[in-house]
Formats: sequence, C-alpha cells, structure tokens
Amino acid sequence: MNNSEKPIEAQDFEKLLVEGDMDELMQLKSWLFKENIRLELERSELLRMEDKLLKERQRFQTEMTEVNHRLVIERKRLKQDESFFDKKLEILKNGFAQLEIERKKLEKDRITLEAEKNAHNASLRQNKNQDMAEMLFQGVNSHLALKKRYRDLIKMFHPDNIAGDHEMVLVINKIYEELMHDYETGRRA
Repeated sequence: MNNSEKPIEAQDFEKLLVEGDMDELMQLKSWLFKENIRLELERSELLRMEDKLLKERQRFQTEMTEVNHRLVIERKRLKQDESFFDKKLEILKNGFAQLEIERKKLEKDRITLEAEKNAHNASLRQNKNQDMAEMLFQGVNSHLALKKRYRDLIKMFHPDNIAGDHEMVLVINKIYEELMHDYETGRRA
C-alpha cells in the first residue's frame, strides 16, 4: 500500500499542510478531491434515500389515513346495520306478540260465536219444535182426545223410529203436561 492509498488521519493532515512539499500537497489535494467526490456521492445517495423514505412515509401515511377512513366508515356502517337489525328484530318481536294477541282474541271470538250459534240453533230448534208440537195438538178439545193425540205423536217421533226426534219428544211431553195440567185445573173445557 503506498502513500496515496493510505487513509490520512487528522494529525497527518495538519503535518502535511505545514511541512509537506509540493508533491505531497498535490497528493493531499487529489485525496481531498476524491474524498469530496466520494462524500458528495454519498450525500446525494443519502438525499436520494431520504427522499425515497419520505415518499414511502407519505405513501404509508396516505394509506394509513385511507385505511383509518375506511375503518371509520365500516364501523359506522356496522353500527347502522346492527341498529337496523335490532330495529327489525324489535318490529318482528312486536309483530309476533301482536299476532299472538290477535290469535287469542280471534280464538276467543270464535268460541263465543260458536256458543252463540249453538245457543241460537238450539233456541230455534226448540221454538220450531214448540210451534210444531202446539200445531200437532191443535184442535184437541177434550182430555181423552189429548191422550190419544199424545200417544199417536209419541209413536211417530219416538227416537227408536227411523224418523225419530228426541228433542221433539221432549217438547211433546212438555206441551202434553201443560195441556193436561190445564185440563185438570179446569182452564180448558
């Protein structure tokens, strides 16, 4: 290794400047020039790398800002979706509860209507049978005619017959008893 390739230390540098001859000063100048170029290249490389790092940092910050913005938007959307879902669920729960209430009310109304219908039908049947039985006993003007008519009617409407009607027999019995009572108390002649 010769003198030009050997690194110059701070003490050697000052010694060469004060005591050095022209040739050594030229070597020192050459070394300083090369060192200056090398330092300039390193400085420009460092500046280029710093610029590159700044650009990457800006890009990274931009990406982070965008990601954070999207994250905020997604969180808001998720919160809205959850709120919307909760509202839908509440509406459905209320709807099912209302349907259950209406179903129970409808069932109660149906039972009431069925009972009224049965009572009305029974009343109509009873009134119809009563009217029919009174018609069947029409024209009876004596105690003996009443008994004969009663026996004939019971034979016709007895439940053991094909066209028998138990309710009609009950109505005939009731009217027969009322008419018998009237004949026995003297209300009818």
